Amino acid sequence: MEKTFRFNSLSEFHTFCKLPPPEHPLISLIDYSKVTYPIDDSELKWIQNFYSIGLKRNVNAKFNYGQQQYDFDSGVLTFVSPLQFLKIEIKQEVEVVPTGWLLLIHPDFLWSTTLVKKIKSYDFFQYAVNEALFLSDKEEKVIVDILQKIEKEYQSNIDKFSQELIIAQIELLLIYAERFYERQFITRKKSNHEILARFEQVLSHCFEDGKLLENGIPTVTTIAEQLNISPNYLGSLLRVQTGQNTKQHIQSKMMDYAKLCLSTTNMSISEIAYELGFEHPQSFSKLFKQKTNQTPLEFRQSFN
Repeated sequence: MEKTFRFNSLSEFHTFCKLPPPEHPLISLIDYSKVTYPIDDSELKWIQNFYSIGLKRNVNAKFNYGQQQYDFDSGVLTFVSPLQFLKIEIKQEVEVVPTGWLLLIHPDFLWSTTLVKKIKSYDFFQYAVNEALFLSDKEEKVIVDILQKIEKEYQSNIDKFSQELIIAQIELLLIYAERFYERQFITRKKSNHEILARFEQVLSHCFEDGKLLENGIPTVTTIAEQLNISPNYLGSLLRVQTGQNTKQHIQSKMMDYAKLCLSTTNMSISEIAYELGFEHPQSFSKLFKQKTNQTPLEFRQSFN
């Protein structure tokens, strides 16, 4: 079985990549052209105990992280969280000089800052990663400028303002990343619309006659798997294109199904609730009123 390397500190990662020791123990900006992996194998696996934000080009390898595989033929921005599995498949036959930057941030650097909780809310740091962020030349310049400001700050004499200034730059970088991700969704309208059409087909199929009793209410994960995309990517796409997340779309479809049953069948409210996966009919009635401003009984009576 091939070894999985573990890097608990930035220093361990620097040593592994044949780099000088980090200038700061908890944050480091690496020139990716200077990284050398001391392994001859075609596959490398590791788990790291720190965040990394990578802007890489011309890397002669495929990176597998979460459910996504990345190629780095052009400027690509990726995000990796602590304690998550990363696999690199090295293309031995290709000889290119990789370029770019790799920002490493140990979680201890974030303690007592506003970013310690906020960083976990960004979709692109989730394990079921959305997708790589492809940057234009202009966008890449923005990111590189921020990275270099971070490096300049931790290379200066450390004082009581240093951490705050670096945190501010990291937050700025993440805000730009969100903006660029949204641009990426918008500029891919054709493929996005195809995914949305398939999403509607898959969701509708789940609510066909007998399907609910057989399979239960579909989950965000099961729908995303049928679309061959990650749950986070699907949620982000739906939010950008429709203003609602996947769970809200499922609930809307549940309400449509409930209305159909209430208006065209003699099923009791309890039977409809159980078929929709509610353990208690009261919970179904509460959600129905929340979504329609009517109780199930009021809705049914409006058809009599």
